[in-house]
Amino acid sequence: MARARTAVAPAAEEAAGSGAGGDWRRYDELELTPLLAAALDAFYEHGFHGTSVRDIVRRVGQTVPSLYYHHDSKEGAFAALLDLGTGEAVRRVVAAAADASGPRDKLVNVIEAVVLHMTHRTRLAALDLELRHLSPESRKRYAARRKEIETVLTTVLEDGVREGVFTVSHPDETVRALLGMCQSIARWYQPGGALRPEELAARYVELALRTVAAQPPRRARAQRKR
Repeated sequence: MARARTAVAPAAEEAAGSGAGGDWRRYDELELTPLLAAALDAFYEHGFHGTSVRDIVRRVGQTVPSLYYHHDSKEGAFAALLDLGTGEAVRRVVAAAADASGPRDKLVNVIEAVVLHMTHRTRLAALDLELRHLSPESRKRYAARRKEIETVLTTVLEDGVREGVFTVSHPDETVRALLGMCQSIARWYQPGGALRPEELAARYVELALRTVAAQPPRRARAQRKR
């Protein structure tokens, strides 16, 4: 199976890393190599199966061998884009969780981070819908990235249940439900539409808090009873 060589512009790497340890809410314009930018547009418009190598290179006036030189295959270009998107998502989610001190605030931040990724990087996020076309090796790498995000959110929910902040009977299934809800945004969201990313994130945060029956911290509840 062809391996995927990633050819991403340096500016893209900086943009992808901007959410790690810094302002995870800030999104700079993502700069890709011309080939990857063309591939991303083609995959988004026609899907993986409906996109040909000739279609990708024709968009940037290059030749078929130029794509094979950088990415080995169409799947290589797809995997490079997926790797970029999932890597950025993981970094932002980890930074968002670290930017809060309690389970409730961590949940708010993590859901916000996921929704912001889905809305600011919609075309990258939409690649998730085409995973069935990847080789088992590439899918395994993506599954590992997804598991990292699931682990962060699972830890938040388990901590919240233990502290009496959340009421959740099955944390694992709840995590999958919350992430599935957020990931579905890539199916319909249109940048420049009626809802700005921040507005949509606020709505999904509210949905998430209701899902886990979030309660105020114990100290706040105790003070309220006095």
